[in-house]
Amino acid sequence: MKKEYEVKDPVVDRVIRKFTDRSNLGFEKYGQSLHHERTTGMKSLVGYLNDIQEELMDAVLYIQAAREELQDLSEESLIQKFKDEKAI
Repeated sequence: MKKEYEVKDPVVDRVIRKFTDRSNLGFEKYGQSLHHERTTGMKSLVGYLNDIQEELMDAVLYIQAAREELQDLSEESLIQKFKDEKAI
């Protein structure tokens, strides 16, 4: 089922492509779509809510890891700047 959409914003276009890629990867991995999973009753509402909760918990962990990485990069940048100024 191929659909074409006119997207004026390249950021939105990139997000749509990521959703499409992720959906295709999920289909390859699990052999079914979310639509099939839902309409055949393979997963209940509680199952979906558990999935959402787990994904959001993972997202919080990714945010923390990214913050720590940014902090490390900032500290390394300041150290390098200090070394560069000291070498002059």
